[in-house]
Amino acid sequence: MSVIVRRAVLADTGALADLMNQIIEAGGTTAITDPVSGKDLADWMASDARASAWHVAEDADGNLVGFQWIGPHTGLPPEACDIATFVQQGQTGLGIGSQLFEATANAARNLGYAWINAEIRADNSSGRAYYQSRGFRVWGLREDVRLGDGTLVAKVQTRFDLD
Repeated sequence: MSVIVRRAVLADTGALADLMNQIIEAGGTTAITDPVSGKDLADWMASDARASAWHVAEDADGNLVGFQWIGPHTGLPPEACDIATFVQQGQTGLGIGSQLFEATANAARNLGYAWINAEIRADNSSGRAYYQSRGFRVWGLREDVRLGDGTLVAKVQTRFDLD
């Protein structure tokens, strides 16, 4: 699927929240368990704005079909950023994530990061396959991570070196 990838802006946050909430409601792939609002995402975008980058993917009709962000994360060294990817249900496997990652990796380099961390639920086989296909490699495992709804999951930590 051919998409247009561009930097996200505050006006996108409502559509980003809608897409993300559909994924949260379906369950099983994201560690986020509570619905988010456009304001929540606007606040996330504003925090550490100088050290983060947000990209959206739109189809030919201008509909948002995915987004990805990177930014600093506690528990990571300053040369590393964390990544999150969300693609509209039913649209995965069509190259949207690949196109988003190209823009995101370039932004990470421009922000001075040396590597990108992706922490994926161990039971999220499609997410693990996506990051592996980008070249991420496993560097750690966190077991018994409690999600917001109390569910315990394991999380696989993977990294992509930018050099």
